[in-house]
Amino acid sequence: GKWHMGVNCKSRHDHCHHPLNHGFDYFYGMPFSLLNECQGTDDPELAKSLQDTYWLYTQMIILAVLTLLFGKFTNLFPVRWKTIICLAICGLLYFLSWFSSYGFTKYWNCILMRNYDITEQPMNLEKTTTNMLKEAVSFIERNKHRPFLLFVSLLHVHTPLITTEKFQGRSRHGPYGDNVEEMDWMVGKWLLDAIDKEGLKNTTFIYFASDHGGFLEARRGNTQLGGWNGIYKGGKGMGGWEGGIRVPGIVRWPGVLPAGTVINEPTSLMDIFPTVVRLAGGEVPQDRTIDGRSLLPLLRGTAQHSGHEFMFHYCGVFLHAVRWHQKDSGTIWKAHYATPVFQPEASGACFGRGICPCFGDGVTHHDPPLLFNLLQDPSEENPLSADTEPLFDTVTRRIREAVEEHRKTLTPVPQQLSPYNNIWKPWLQPCCGTFPFCWCDEENNKA
Repeated sequence: GKWHMGVNCKSRHDHCHHPLNHGFDYFYGMPFSLLNECQGTDDPELAKSLQDTYWLYTQMIILAVLTLLFGKFTNLFPVRWKTIICLAICGLLYFLSWFSSYGFTKYWNCILMRNYDITEQPMNLEKTTTNMLKEAVSFIERNKHRPFLLFVSLLHVHTPLITTEKFQGRSRHGPYGDNVEEMDWMVGKWLLDAIDKEGLKNTTFIYFASDHGGFLEARRGNTQLGGWNGIYKGGKGMGGWEGGIRVPGIVRWPGVLPAGTVINEPTSLMDIFPTVVRLAGGEVPQDRTIDGRSLLPLLRGTAQHSGHEFMFHYCGVFLHAVRWHQKDSGTIWKAHYATPVFQPEASGACFGRGICPCFGDGVTHHDPPLLFNLLQDPSEENPLSADTEPLFDTVTRRIREAVEEHRKTLTPVPQQLSPYNNIWKPWLQPCCGTFPFCWCDEENNKA
C-alpha cells in the first residue's frame, strides 16, 4: 500500500528509503503520498499555499514584462530590448523551476512499484486499491504455511476519496462516508475472508487502526471530505489536540483474545513494533530507547493500564503536547506547550492555510502550558489554572521533568523536512522509461 517514506537518497537507483531496505521482503504499492493531483483535479493539495505564492510572483514577472513591452512599443518610457529579454528569460526559468516540482506531480509522484520496479507511472487510481488487495491476498496464500507479517496501508480513507461506482451515494455522510463503507467492505471481503479461507483465523493477530484523526480542512463547498472527530478538538496535522491523534484501534485474534472487550487506555501506533517482535518470539533492541510498549499484557488482561505513563505528542520535530497518565489517581492530564492558530479563530481548523503549521507565526506558545484533565474535559475546552486546579503547579512541574528526561533520550538526526529535501530533484526521480519520458503501464500489459 502507501509507503510515504520516499525512495532515493543520492541517485535514482539507490532506493535507500525503499521498504526492501528497511526489513521488508516484498513490496507492492505507492512509495509517496496520495494527493488530489493524482486524480488530476483542479484542487491542488501539494504545498498549496506555497504554490499560490509562486503563482503570484510569476504573474508579477509577467506583468512587469508586459509593462516594459508596452512602454517600448508606445515610446512611453525608454527601455532596452536586452532588459526585457533578460527579465523574460529569468521569469521563464523561475516558472520552470517551481512548476516542474508541482505541475507534473501526477507523473512524478503518483506511481506504483513492485519491489524496485515501477509498474505504473502515472497510476490508475480507479484500479489501484483492487490491485493492492489482490497482491495482499496473494501474499497470504503464498505464506500461509509459515509465520508472516503483512502490512497493508490502504489509499482509503484519504482525499481525493476514490470510490467505485458500487459504493457511491450509499452513505448518508456523503463521499467520505461512501469511502469508509467501501474500505470496510474491502477489509472484510478481501483480507479477513482470505485469512479465514486459508484456515488462519485463530492463529493470526490482526490490528486495524488509522494514522491520524479527520482532515478538517478538506472540503468542497459545504461537503466535508476529510471526516469528523466528534467531540474532540482539532484534526489531522495537529500534533497536540485530541482530534488529530485520538483514533480507535480494533484487534482480532479469535481463540486468544475475548471478543467484545473494550479497553479505554491510551496506546500508540509505536506500540505495534514491540508487540509484533514479542509475538514473533524476539526481543526488542536493548541498545537504544524504544518508545513503544507491547500491547499484549493489556490485550490479554494481565495488565490493567497502558505501559505509557507519559506520551509526547509532536508536530513535525516540535513538541506540542504531553499526556500524563497518573497511575495512582487514574487521572489523565494533558499539557499543551504549543497550539495551532485556527483560521478563522473559532473554526477549530486552519482553513486559511489548508492544514495547520507546526511552528512560526502559525502556532501560539504557552508558558505555563495549557493544562486539561481529559477524564473531565475530553473536548479540551476549559484549560485549568492555578486558581481552578489545586494540583496545577505540581502536575505541570512533573510533566516538565518528564520532558527533560525524554529529551535526553533523543539522538539528533538530519532534518528530513527541510526546504531543500522537499524540492524536486531530477536525479532522484523514479522513472520507468528514459528520463524525462517516464510513462509506463505494466499492470495493464500484464492483465
